[in-house]
Amino acid sequence: MVKRIVPDDCGGLIIDVQSYFLSKLDRHVRSEILADTKNFVRLLAHFSIPTVVTLERPIRQKGRLPKEISGCLGGLSEIFEKTYFDVCEEKEIKDCLRRLAKRQVIMAGCETDVCVLQSCLGLLSLGYEVYVVEELIFSSARNVDSAIERMKAEGAIFMTYKSLYFELLGSVEGGRHAGKGPASFTIPPEPL
Repeated sequence: MVKRIVPDDCGGLIIDVQSYFLSKLDRHVRSEILADTKNFVRLLAHFSIPTVVTLERPIRQKGRLPKEISGCLGGLSEIFEKTYFDVCEEKEIKDCLRRLAKRQVIMAGCETDVCVLQSCLGLLSLGYEVYVVEELIFSSARNVDSAIERMKAEGAIFMTYKSLYFELLGSVEGGRHAGKGPASFTIPPEPL
């Protein structure tokens, strides 16, 4: 069976986009992650897709969600602090995801080879369809290929932000999703 994102049946998950992790990135990459994650948050809000945001403890050391992203969160977003690498091990987060009653999760965040990987595996084991936005995951590690391959092997679907945007939109006029006409978001340029 072909898997496609259904806006009314999905939620967003942004994992640990905090200053501590962002500081490990090259300045240019960090700037792109911040801009693209901001657009991701705005896109999800436009389609009324509830979003769960996590922050790894200790917050005083690792930081909060950057203002340019937190300022775009709407009323359908909830922020949780976490201790476990797998968000599904956190009762509050797991209960929130259950209350949302969505069968699909669109993921972004860090670190690709730790929290993103373990959360992806946790979500898949609970029966969620997991979609990972390629440009919106990052890590301090240089090579995360094995983590990505493992997620794919377990059933995660990787997609670009551009593909996500147009899949949510559905048509030039946004017809598949009545009342959700074309959104005015920046589509990140294709990587060189």
